[in-house]
Amino acid sequence: MSNFIAQNALLKPGEGVAVSGGAAPAFVVIRCSNERIALMKLVFCGTPQFAIPTLNALAEAGHEIALVVCQPDRPSGRGQQVSVPAVKQRALELGLEVAQPEKIKNNPELQAQLQATGPQAIIVVAYGRIIPKWMLDMPPLGNLNLHASLLPRYRGAAPIQWAIANGEQITGATTMRIDEGLDTGDILLQHEVPILESDTAVTLAPRLASAGAALMVETLRGLESGSILSRPQDNSRATLAPILNKEDGRMDFSRPAEVLVNRLRGFQPWPGAFTLFRGKQLQIIQAKVGDALLMQSGEIRVVQDRLLAGCGNGTVLEILEVQPEGKKHISAREFVNGYRPKEGEKLGETVSSF
Repeated sequence: MSNFIAQNALLKPGEGVAVSGGAAPAFVVIRCSNERIALMKLVFCGTPQFAIPTLNALAEAGHEIALVVCQPDRPSGRGQQVSVPAVKQRALELGLEVAQPEKIKNNPELQAQLQATGPQAIIVVAYGRIIPKWMLDMPPLGNLNLHASLLPRYRGAAPIQWAIANGEQITGATTMRIDEGLDTGDILLQHEVPILESDTAVTLAPRLASAGAALMVETLRGLESGSILSRPQDNSRATLAPILNKEDGRMDFSRPAEVLVNRLRGFQPWPGAFTLFRGKQLQIIQAKVGDALLMQSGEIRVVQDRLLAGCGNGTVLEILEVQPEGKKHISAREFVNGYRPKEGEKLGETVSSF
């Protein structure tokens, strides 16, 4: 590719030439002003909202997105109404062809479709499926993934949530070439993104998605020009970000208050942060680290209409907003006025002694 471009660098603005690796052009080189752009033929794999900025950026950059692959429509919510993946909705708006295979590891129809498409690269952003070896081996530039962390830290399904939950102040986006491991492929480019004290997983995700979208476009540009040298990950520095489960949201008041606040922020919108009060579930919607006060872990106390809970290492959690089981969100003051917590009561107890 680089030799071809060197030979055709004297194209005039607006002129272009197709470069073919077979029956169909793999990409097109266009001379625009003083900048050379390679428009590649791509397949895009992604499912949720997080993947849309990258899909948009690739389309806006002029790449040919020959096929979009996402997960099938599925029932969701209490009514079990069929939900269409966000990426499918956007792809149809862009007039792109969409495939929604139920499985991909042993799928000869999908394999034949991708082979016929002949992509230069397959872009994978939050697709939600393990990419099989046949797919990894297909495109010349490989399968390129956008991961929402600074690899090798936070390998896994929930890097945004665990970075906040663990109190990180910096995270970022990584483009990498997928291999057969769990987020273990060679790193291409990385971009740091600060985590604000007010951030939750809900507020941080769009910033990472936007930064990652620009990074993926830059990655393709660098691979085309030969300016990017991939580098292996340092496995000794690797940490994991496993998929979340309901119990991750259960509050353990033996932990310091800062840890509980970080986990509350990170585990939004699910599983959130919850405990028990008088044997029923109490969702903690908003909280902050309170002023030091001698309290037992889990003990609740009302001080000047402020709802406090004792935590590990002598720290205190000030609870600002809650949702009692089967009820709506209410402020801590409304909770105090309505439930009138008694001295000595504790959060997390399965049965109240009062």
